[in-house]
Amino acid sequence: MNIELLATLVVLALIDSTSFGTLLIPLWLMLSPGRPRPGRILLFLGTVAAFYLLLGIALLFGASTLLDAMHETGNSQPLRVAQLVVGIGLMALGTLMEPWTKAGKERRAVRRAEKLARSGPSLQMRMRERANDSSAPVGAVIVFALTAAVIEAASMIPYLAAIGALTVSELSLAGRGAVLFGYCLVMIAPALLLLAARLWLHDYVAPVLTRLEATLSRNANEAMAWVVFLVGLYLVGEGWNALGWY
Repeated sequence: MNIELLATLVVLALIDSTSFGTLLIPLWLMLSPGRPRPGRILLFLGTVAAFYLLLGIALLFGASTLLDAMHETGNSQPLRVAQLVVGIGLMALGTLMEPWTKAGKERRAVRRAEKLARSGPSLQMRMRERANDSSAPVGAVIVFALTAAVIEAASMIPYLAAIGALTVSELSLAGRGAVLFGYCLVMIAPALLLLAARLWLHDYVAPVLTRLEATLSRNANEAMAWVVFLVGLYLVGEGWNALGWY
């Protein structure tokens, strides 16, 4: 595996590590009332990582089968054109997901407040309440983790980009699976480091984690918009170079 591919995968994994399921919910679990319960948090992170590993292996197998079929026909150009189209679509989506102006952000805040008043707590608020339920049994934690992973799977654009990068790499299918295992470990590594800090430094680190959680909650949508746009830009660049349209 070349250094460029490794660097790309590490960057994508670190972006994925700041998502709703891999960092924000674990922070809620760490900051729930009472002393943190590391077993619950480890179970949650392990379940999320296992879900994405199994999902990624399935996607790798399907994408590799498609790519092999393309190679047999000697024409991989349709795949690259599709990559280019998807990249352009992601760039457009990234620019539309969140308002970029102050006035637009204010209008979005008003609409969200009106929606909250009409329909009650949002999904994120309800999931936060579940995360703060320290009496939930082990099975409920696993179901909670799987629910969060399934909800977020469709928006894990960096993860899908990593699957694409591994699919077109020269690694064997077993090698791609091994790299994907490492990718999933990197995804949960920041949450594990924060958990270690929370357990060892106790209440000294709690204010820092509280500020981090507030920042992630406040800016999650805008950060996702940037990620979607940049991943789209990456796909467009890769597809353009592969097609040789220059």
